[in-house]
Amino acid sequence: MTSPTKEELITWIDKASYEQLLRRNRFAAAGNIYFQGEVGKHYMEVMFKKKEEIGPVAATAISKNIGWER
Repeated sequence: MTSPTKEELITWIDKASYEQLLRRNRFAAAGNIYFQGEVGKHYMEVMFKKKEEIGPVAATAISKNIGWER
């Protein structure tokens, strides 16, 4: 299996919901390819933009739903 391309990673990020982004951010292993270099910068920019779009009440509810343990 080959690693996804930078373009494929960015496409996933752009299509993901805030919940999907937060879940990956919270539980991904250290060194995950989504959080490195330009892709990592894009990831965080998109995640924070989507958080702003849904507002603090919805963002808090999603965070509580996800929790901190798998």
